[in-house]
Amino acid sequence: MKLLDARRDLYRRMAHQEGYRSRAAYKLKELNLSYRIIGPGFYVLDLGCSPGGWTQVAIELSGNRGKVMGVDRSFVEEIPNAHVLRGDIEDESVVEQIFEFFGTKVNAVICDLSPQVTGTWSVDHARQISLNYSASKIMDHVLARRGNALFKVFDGEYSNEFRDYLKKKFVKVQLKKPKASRKTSSELYHICLGYLGS
Repeated sequence: MKLLDARRDLYRRMAHQEGYRSRAAYKLKELNLSYRIIGPGFYVLDLGCSPGGWTQVAIELSGNRGKVMGVDRSFVEEIPNAHVLRGDIEDESVVEQIFEFFGTKVNAVICDLSPQVTGTWSVDHARQISLNYSASKIMDHVLARRGNALFKVFDGEYSNEFRDYLKKKFVKVQLKKPKASRKTSSELYHICLGYLGS
């Protein structure tokens, strides 16, 4: 077994042993350790939350005083201490339901969005970036000033344009590839700190 496969297997095994729904949980843990995207008492919105690994980590990080909601088009099995909404992030009417749950603006928006992958890279990349723009429109309604956000991007032709778009909205935007990501994967993460308000 190649070292790369062994490492990938390690995160999958750890997720299973520690009760996380996906190995992606470790990506959020690692990024949060470096950048404190989510802190105790935070209200956190997870857009594209299926299967729920990031939602689980958000619950841990925000603690007893925090509140967490996940939104996804797919059915997501109930996650203790989180509210899961089956909804489409490309439909801005979900904003109303988000406010119904939180009762106020949120401190962090996290997005680990992926489209239904076609296998045609240019199509998948464009679709994934498009989903991020939809998520950012929801973010503009619900994220509090000085709040934080995290966006996964499939790196490609439109990545820099999306990064520049985010840079106008936040005090600081960093690009990172966590260790839990496969080396061969094109996914990168935009860590966005200090929302300037819409």
